[in-house]
Amino acid sequence: MKLKKDEKLKLFQSHLSEDCPECFQSLSENPSMLDKFMKMKELFKSHQIADYPECTEREPEDPEALYIVEKMLETCGSEGSLKITLHILRNMKQENLTDSLERDEQYNASIVRAQQALKTHMKKKFECIFEDSAKQGHPTLLNEIYTELYITEGEVGVNNEHEIRQIETASKRQTTQETAILCNDIFKPLSGQEKPIRTVLTKGIAGIGKTVSVQKFILDWAEGKANQDVDLIFTLPFRDLNLKKDKAFSLMQLLQHYFPQLKEIKSIEDDEVKVVFIFDGLDECQLPLDFQSNKICDITESSSVDVLLTNLIKGDLLPSALIWITSRPAAANQIPAECVHQVTEVRGFNDPQKEEYFMKRIRDQNQASRIISHIKSSRSLYIMCHIPVFCMISATVLETMLDKVENGDLPKTLTEMYTHFLLIQTKVKNEKYHGTNGTNLKMSDREIILKLGQLAFQQLENGNLIFYEKALRKIGIDVSEAFSALWGVHRDLQRGVWVVSGKGLLLCASEHSGVSGCLVCVLFMCK
Repeated sequence: MKLKKDEKLKLFQSHLSEDCPECFQSLSENPSMLDKFMKMKELFKSHQIADYPECTEREPEDPEALYIVEKMLETCGSEGSLKITLHILRNMKQENLTDSLERDEQYNASIVRAQQALKTHMKKKFECIFEDSAKQGHPTLLNEIYTELYITEGEVGVNNEHEIRQIETASKRQTTQETAILCNDIFKPLSGQEKPIRTVLTKGIAGIGKTVSVQKFILDWAEGKANQDVDLIFTLPFRDLNLKKDKAFSLMQLLQHYFPQLKEIKSIEDDEVKVVFIFDGLDECQLPLDFQSNKICDITESSSVDVLLTNLIKGDLLPSALIWITSRPAAANQIPAECVHQVTEVRGFNDPQKEEYFMKRIRDQNQASRIISHIKSSRSLYIMCHIPVFCMISATVLETMLDKVENGDLPKTLTEMYTHFLLIQTKVKNEKYHGTNGTNLKMSDREIILKLGQLAFQQLENGNLIFYEKALRKIGIDVSEAFSALWGVHRDLQRGVWVVSGKGLLLCASEHSGVSGCLVCVLFMCK
C-alpha cells in the first residue's frame, strides 16, 4: 500500500519480473484477471458501505497491490514472499519500509511464540478438573465430563430474590422458545444483531457453572478446537486481582506478572492482534470500579488495577480487545449498562442434561442409572440438580454409598445429602493430613465448624453472600485454625452462603489472603 502511494508499485513489479520470473509469469498469464479482480473489489466495497458499514472504517485496500500479493503467496508461499519482498525493497533503496517490515515480522514471530507458550500453559491448567477431594491424585479430564450448559440471552438489571429462590424458578422456566448459546460462541452476535459484540456479561447463581464454562472456552482454544482467530486469551479472576488492588502497573506489566509467557512482547496494542480478556467472579471484586471518576490511561502508563480494568471495560484501553465478565446476579450492576454489548445468563442443566452429566461422570453405567433413578425420586434433589455443583455433590455421595447401604437408606433430602458430603470430605481430610481412616472430628474442629455455622447464619441474615477474614476474627475464629480444620472440603464450593433447605442447612464460604487466597467451606446443621 505504501508503494502505491509513492508511485513505486510499477518499479516493484519490474524487480519482481527479474528476481522471481515464475511469480511475475503468473501475474501476466491472464491480464484480464486483474480487471475482474478490481471489479470484484469495487462491488464488494459498495456492499460494505450499504450492509457492513463497520468494514469501511479500515483503510481502503488497493486492488492492484492486493492482486500482486495474492499471486506472490500463491506462487511462493508466505515465507518465500516475505524474503522476495525484503530483497526487492533493499534493491529499491526502501530502507524504511524494509526495517518496518522486518520489525513487523519479528513482532509477529514473538506473538506466535507467546501464543504457543500460553496455549501449552492453559491446556495444562484447565484440561483436568478436580471434581471432589476424594478424587485428588486421580484427575478427571474436563472434556470427559463436560456437559454443555444452557446459556441464554440474559436480562439487563438485578434480581434481588435470594439465589435459592431462583433455583426452582429457573428449573421450571420453559426453554423451548429461548435460543441456547454455546460457550464457544459467546462473542458471536445473535440473530438480528448488526453490531459486533465486544463486551459480554454472563450472569448466574453460585455453582451454576460460570467458571467451568470459562475453563472450557479456554481449553478448546488452547487445543485448537475453537476461536482460532483469537491470538491471546488472558483470564484474570477478580479474586486474584483483589490482591493487587494497592499496587500500580502498566497493562503489560500486569499481564506479564500473571503470564510470564509474554516476556518477549513489549505491547499488544496492535489492532491486528486479537485479544480476549476474561474477568471471572465479579461478585468477589473488592476494587471500587469507579467508571465515572477514573482517569483515562494508555497501555504504557502505570495505574492502579482498578483504573486499568475500568479503562479496558469502557474501551478506552485496547478498544479492539474482547471482554468477558462473569458474575452472580446481585453484583452484575457494578458494570454500567452502556459498557456491556451482550448480557447472557447461565441457566444450568435442563432435565436431559442432568442425566447426561451423571452418565458422563460415573463410569459404571448401571450405577449411573441407579443414581439417576434415586435423584428423580426426590423432588428437592431433582430440582437442585439444576445446579452443576449439586450434581457433583450428589454423584460423590451416592457413588460412595451405593454399594454400602440399601437403596432405602440413601439420602433423600438436601440436609442428608450435604451431611454425607461433609462426612466424606472429613474422611478424605483425615486420611490425607492425619493418616487416620474415619470421619471423626477433633473437638477443636467441631467447635470451629459450629462457629462458622453461626457466622454463616449471621451473615445470611445480614444479606451478605461473601465475607472475609475480618468477619471470622469478629466472632473469635482463628483463620489458620479454621482452614486447617476444614482443609479437605471441595474447592468448587467456594462462593457464597446458601440456605440449602427449610430445615436450616447452611453452606458458608469465607476467604482470607493468608493461605494463598484459598477459601474455607463449612456445612452446619441447625437443630
